[in-house]
Amino acid sequence: MGIVGDGLERAVQQAFTRPIPKSAGAQMRYLVKQLKGTRAVADALGVSQRTVERYVKDQIRRPRADLARRLEDAVRERWQPRVRERARRQAATSTGLVVDVRARFGFTAAPGTTDDARMRHLTIALPPSHAARLFDAQDVGAGEQQLRAIAAEGLGEMYFRDGGRRAHGLGVEFTDVERLEFDL
Repeated sequence: MGIVGDGLERAVQQAFTRPIPKSAGAQMRYLVKQLKGTRAVADALGVSQRTVERYVKDQIRRPRADLARRLEDAVRERWQPRVRERARRQAATSTGLVVDVRARFGFTAAPGTTDDARMRHLTIALPPSHAARLFDAQDVGAGEQQLRAIAAEGLGEMYFRDGGRRAHGLGVEFTDVERLEFDL
């Protein structure tokens, strides 16, 4: 995905009420149940159907490192969909998101003001409207640049323009992201 998309996914995963299955066999059994068959799991993970069957029967216990990562990622993206949706809906309607970012921020403003970009570390609470825009854009498959633009607009509104109380018409540039974390 990208920095913003992955950050949104990690934030939603913090709402999980149970940990994902730990063993490879339990993870495979979960995927077989979700995808309704070993062939679909084999296609999703890029392994043979027989390999999936052997993991399900616990004949193989330790997957290769790359398969273990793909397996955990596949389980994590399907784990607790209703909890995930509830957390997204709550952030988009009532609580908003907290963004912790270290990036280069610059801005365009009236002539005579400084617009030099500089590294800043910000921890800002975005209102539900900006959280909803981020989640909606992610749902329709927006790219990393579009998600960054929405995040920059939200950060600019809350930090530079202070919710509309100052710096009217200020356009924020958001580049060189070193770290970005979201929290619900």
